[in-house]
Parts: sequence; C-alpha cells; structure tokens
Amino acid sequence: MSAATYRVGVDIGGTFTDIVLLGADGTIHTKKISSSVGNYAEAIVEGLSELFQETGLAGDVIEEIRHGTTVASNAILEHKGARVGLITTKGFRDVLEIRTLRMPKLYDLAWEKPAPLVERYLRQVVDERVDARGRIERALEARDAERAVDALLAEKVEAIAVCLLNSFANPRHELMIKEIVTRKAPDLKSSISFEVLPEIKEYERTSTTVINAYVMPIVTSYLRALRSGLDGAGIPARLLLMQSNGGLSSDTAAAERPMRKSPAQTTSANESRFMGPSRAQSLAPAAHGARGRCHAYIFVNATQSMFRPAATKSRRMT
Repeated sequence: MSAATYRVGVDIGGTFTDIVLLGADGTIHTKKISSSVGNYAEAIVEGLSELFQETGLAGDVIEEIRHGTTVASNAILEHKGARVGLITTKGFRDVLEIRTLRMPKLYDLAWEKPAPLVERYLRQVVDERVDARGRIERALEARDAERAVDALLAEKVEAIAVCLLNSFANPRHELMIKEIVTRKAPDLKSSISFEVLPEIKEYERTSTTVINAYVMPIVTSYLRALRSGLDGAGIPARLLLMQSNGGLSSDTAAAERPMRKSPAQTTSANESRFMGPSRAQSLAPAAHGARGRCHAYIFVNATQSMFRPAATKSRRMT
C-alpha cells in the first residue's frame, strides 16, 4: 500500500466517465470508462476499482472525492424531475406563468413561454399575508395549511415547495407548513423558500424553490447510491460535489440544496448570469433527438433555468 494519499476528481458525461487520481506527491493516475446511464454511480465505483487494480492502490488512501455531475440539470432538461406541488399565498398561484412580465426575445414572434415545472392544479394557496417588513397582517390558520398539504398529498406529489409572500422577512408561516408536511408525510421531500433563497422578488424566489424541490428526490437518490457504492468498495473518503459557482459542497448539503448543482445557479443570488439558448440547444439532442428544442432563461436573484421540449403534453389546468 502506498503511503501517499490521493484526491480523486470525477466528471460524468453522457458517454464517458473520467476519473483522475492526484497524489500528495504529485503522482497522477487517470481512467476513462463508459458511463452507466441507468445509474451513473456504478461507473464511478467500477472505474475506481479498476484503477486500484492497475495501480496497486487501495480505497483507504483516498482522502476525498470531488465530483462534478449534471444529474440535476439533466432532470430539468428532460423534464424527468419529481412531481412537485406548490403552496403559496392566496393571489400568487400563477406567479410561475406571469413571471416578471419580461420577454427574453422582444421581437421574436415565434417565442413561446416555457411550461412551468408545477402544473396549475398542483398549486395550492393559503389565506395569509406578511408585509415587506415581516409584520403579519393576516395570520395563517393551521386548518387552512393542513387543507393545502392534504390536497397535494392526495395528488401523490413527490415533493412540496413552499413559497409565501415576503417570507424572507418573516418565515413563521412557511415553517408552520413545513412542520405540517413533516408530521403528515415524514418521508416526503420539502423545499422551503426561506431556507432556499430568503430574498426579495416573488417570482425568482418561487422558481428557485420549485427547481430545488423538482430535482431533490433524484439527486438524493443518486448521492445515496453513490455513497453506498463507495462504502461497499472500501472507499470511505468524503464526497464533495462541484457547485455551479465553482465551489464545493458536501454530499449532505448537495442533497438538501440540489439546485446549486444546476448550471443555472450562480455564485450568489445577487449575481446575474445568462445561459443562452445555444447552450440549451447543444444539450437538447441528447434529451429529445435531433428535433429537440429547448429554451433556457436566467433571472437576477434566483437564476432560474426552464427547459421546454418541442412537444408538450396536454396539461390539466383546474
């Protein structure tokens, strides 16, 4: 066994998975292996195992694994995320369609608004109101909150996003709903706007909270499978995930805030970036074939990325 410790870098692509081992003494080992599309974690574990056989190293020399993955952005791109329900303040049910009233292509007559990630019948409203200073003007009744949660549970949602008006100034009502969700469905994923993006601007905060809920189950499942595979292969090293801002987060933090894994997310909520249609269209063929077409839009403060396939299924609007 080598006395040197190693750090591992892993990058997953649709075709290949690339692995690099960097030793404390500067030694480098590399491995390219076909990606396991059904479960991307399998290729990582398999590639590391083969690399250990080739180099004579063992799992206990790995200090940490730094992993870049597009699992979250792929789920958005292909519309394969969770079935999400949204709870919002009465009067704000349609904020995902209304957005900021700005058209990204003012003179493009063929432009179509991207379909929201939460269909209208999966959005529930509660009668409450908090002003911009955090003062409660209309208290949320527990019965009303429970009604909204029960309605979404009856629709078999896989995650619930909660975004109430001005909750960044006072999260009391959102936390009340979170407690109800946890009590009624302890295994259900929930995304609370005050915890995800406690900042002004309702559409941006809502869309970011929804995206977080949309990809949370699939990212959590993927990271759990990867951690289990690494432990089973005798690789107890800590797992760090690349964020789209260039930083790193633990696998636990990544499972709670998976929207930071999407290329749509920025370094901070106050930094505006734009991922143009060319980037989305370059990803589209893999998701929808040669005729695939996507739109990507980023907004200041929340940085939402919405992708729309060429053909949209009929949607229930009640």
